[in-house]
Amino acid sequence: MNLDEMWELDFWEMMLRTTISFFVLLILARLMGKKQISQLTFFHYATGITIGSIAADIAGESETPFLNGLIAMVWWALLTILMNYISLKSKKIRVLLDDQPTIVMHGGKLLEKGMKKARLDLNELNMMLREQGIFSIKDVDYAILETNGNLSVLKKAGQEPATKKDVNAPVPQPKYIPTEIISDRKIVQKNLKELGLTEEWVYEQLKKQGIGRIEQVYYAEIQADGSLHVDTLATEKNEKAP
Repeated sequence: MNLDEMWELDFWEMMLRTTISFFVLLILARLMGKKQISQLTFFHYATGITIGSIAADIAGESETPFLNGLIAMVWWALLTILMNYISLKSKKIRVLLDDQPTIVMHGGKLLEKGMKKARLDLNELNMMLREQGIFSIKDVDYAILETNGNLSVLKKAGQEPATKKDVNAPVPQPKYIPTEIISDRKIVQKNLKELGLTEEWVYEQLKKQGIGRIEQVYYAEIQADGSLHVDTLATEKNEKAP
């Protein structure tokens, strides 16, 4: 076999490996979900990079055994899907994989402990605030660093665009920051304690909305005015998917 024949054989082998890798990667991407880039946590970001790297090795490195590389890519994707499924069933696993939001400002004051935990310095915090059109920390009531690295901000009352302050209307201070009280049919004891509320209060609020059991509630969130927003399970609401 001469040099030209060897080159042509390598070329078509590369094309075949690339084509198969492309379609396998496309199928795996569909199976792993629809999260947008801005919603990806570090775990999902690292997983996507790794699977992409394996696919690139399969396509471009003839020394990499094709079948071994393909199995590695599929197995990595299956492990990711498995961990996503487990995290839906277990809040502890969800926190282990994705961590949880970190409060860096509370009541208009910087929380040094939260800043250190998030490895966030003042310059980075100010930059993230400016990206949201906030140029002064004193305009912020709450700031929370989300698990995807974005900063969620609740401005002080009267600082929002087209505020009541602009028309000299009364500006009531919010009683609470909107916070989850029930998640996946379980009361979030940590949040309840921080807000100074009791389980009895939760049951009373649910009863007012005609809900007798925690198991009926998928998610409940306390609002700024102290009311409780409740989202019951689809089966409880007799909803059908469109």
